[in-house]
Amino acid sequence: MDNRLFFPATLRNRDFIGDVISSIIKTNGSILEIGSGSGEHGVFFQKRFPEIKWQTSDPDKIHRKSINSWIEHERLNKKMPQPLEIDVSKVPWEIPLDLSNSLIGIISINLLHVASWNSAELLFRESGKLLKKEKFLMLYGPFKIENKHISQSNYLFDNSLKFQNPLWGIRNIGEVSKEAERNGFFQEDIISMPANNFSIIYKKFRDN
Repeated sequence: MDNRLFFPATLRNRDFIGDVISSIIKTNGSILEIGSGSGEHGVFFQKRFPEIKWQTSDPDKIHRKSINSWIEHERLNKKMPQPLEIDVSKVPWEIPLDLSNSLIGIISINLLHVASWNSAELLFRESGKLLKKEKFLMLYGPFKIENKHISQSNYLFDNSLKFQNPLWGIRNIGEVSKEAERNGFFQEDIISMPANNFSIIYKKFRDN
């Protein structure tokens, strides 16, 4: 059965996100994607970076079915493992040992603004436990700078998010980076992306 979901934003941003990933991958290994959604990003990046094992994850059963359908559709069954059932807010994350041993980075796309601040804290806490020194955590999505929106569209989007759930909303980069530092990361780079988004690259500066 074809359970594939189609998220239009993926087609618009996947090449740009892929270019950022290509600039930070320095070695072979595994990447864990937190909140993989439909799975469209996962299969696209697996094909673009065949030397990497791309491990998807999502707490939503419908999303995981979509991910598996995309893996099947793209004939990546022998390369990509099935998605993990990871809810960022439920710790500790259950990670297979082979993934933990080969992990070079964790990537989360468009997650923090549709999650509570507690989930953001736990994302850094668990990533800090899993990633060794010099490994990376990459975030992509809309962010505020010095607590100010960078566009009117982001301001309106932020209001709509908070209307749906008061715990949601576009995060301030400064607060996010402070939380990263508390868990052993430093902010290595901030890259402006199309449609008023950013890619933020954090590097682990110490082993926990």
